Amino acid sequence: MLKDLMMIKKLLPALFITMLTVGSSYAQKANFKPDAKLLKTIDADYKKAVTQYKLMATKLPPDQFPKTYFSATDKFETSGSGWWCSGFYPGTLLYLYQQSKDPALLNEANRIMQVLAKEQYNTTTHDLGFMMYCSFGTALTVEPKPEYKQILINSAKSLATRFDPKVGCIKSWDSKKSDYLVIIDNMMNLELLFWATKVTGDSSFYKIAVTHANTTMKNHFRPDYSSYHVINYNPQTGEVQQRKTAQGFADSSAWARGQAWGLYGYTVMYRATKDKKYLAQANHIAKYILNSPNLPADKIPYWDYDAPGKPNALRDASAAAVMASAFLELCRYADAKSGALYFRAAETIIKNLSGPKYFAAAGTNGGFILEHSVGSLPAKSEVDVPLTYADYYFIEALNRYKNFKRK
Repeated sequence: MLKDLMMIKKLLPALFITMLTVGSSYAQKANFKPDAKLLKTIDADYKKAVTQYKLMATKLPPDQFPKTYFSATDKFETSGSGWWCSGFYPGTLLYLYQQSKDPALLNEANRIMQVLAKEQYNTTTHDLGFMMYCSFGTALTVEPKPEYKQILINSAKSLATRFDPKVGCIKSWDSKKSDYLVIIDNMMNLELLFWATKVTGDSSFYKIAVTHANTTMKNHFRPDYSSYHVINYNPQTGEVQQRKTAQGFADSSAWARGQAWGLYGYTVMYRATKDKKYLAQANHIAKYILNSPNLPADKIPYWDYDAPGKPNALRDASAAAVMASAFLELCRYADAKSGALYFRAAETIIKNLSGPKYFAAAGTNGGFILEHSVGSLPAKSEVDVPLTYADYYFIEALNRYKNFKRK
């Protein structure tokens, strides 16, 4: 333990400096420059988003979190704190407070995080990164409080209980004893573990994250770097029993949000470790997405890249938002040519999500910001509706674009 602590303390400053140096040097080479007109659009987006989320706050029962809204029936659907999306609402409020300094947003974030805090001890879900790091982790950068640190440490400990070294992965979904189900989405929860190692010096969190990412890289991806949604491992041997989908069109198809989770997840892996194999993986996934003949010109993907009925298949704004945010980080680490490609792709996505087709009119959409996301079409759940994670990653992408700097 002492050796691990000393090693981490020595490595972290160097890794941080390397991250800044690498990111800034590539940005400088590519001569990225945010578009002045788009920056004005983003400022307007923030103002409209603040109005929407203040409206949404009035619709929530005290112990409930927003889930979605059905315009046809004017039905606002909520969830309890144990739902995997519970962290996105406070996270979005905090992002918007950062930009607007409207105290109503901060007060609402603080209120709902008190409801969420108990999930730090939840060991039944792999989604604690989404639930706790997107909320309390964001809060640490906006309005730090001592108790947030311990909540996040406890959350990381709870997440770590779902790791099995025989499989080399954190279990996603509980199922029958002969199954060990891991979904590509789980890559998004590893950032919490890296944070935990950084603040505690306990390298076990770091090792779990790296092992999970390596196992996922080995088994979740096809030769073209598209991803399966679900891998079913043998819990006794760690061997792959089945590669399938749950929310995509088919087992062999490329579910759009799954590709975005992988892109974002391996970009975070490179940031956290500076291991170039993760940068290579993120670049491969990015190239798969951007070179796909099934990616529309506006870069808002169909809900599945292999969905039938194109060009009239449903789009998924949530996948686009995740992609935009990921591209705006990955472009800082990639070579100049690829970086410029990613930066411009993110611009295209932000421009289109900011337009009337996807950005809800004031006072509509249940207070959600974006329209036209797809939760799970096969399950006929949350189809062509607003979703909290679409809003969260869209606002995160706006922040990253607005604060993008060449150093």
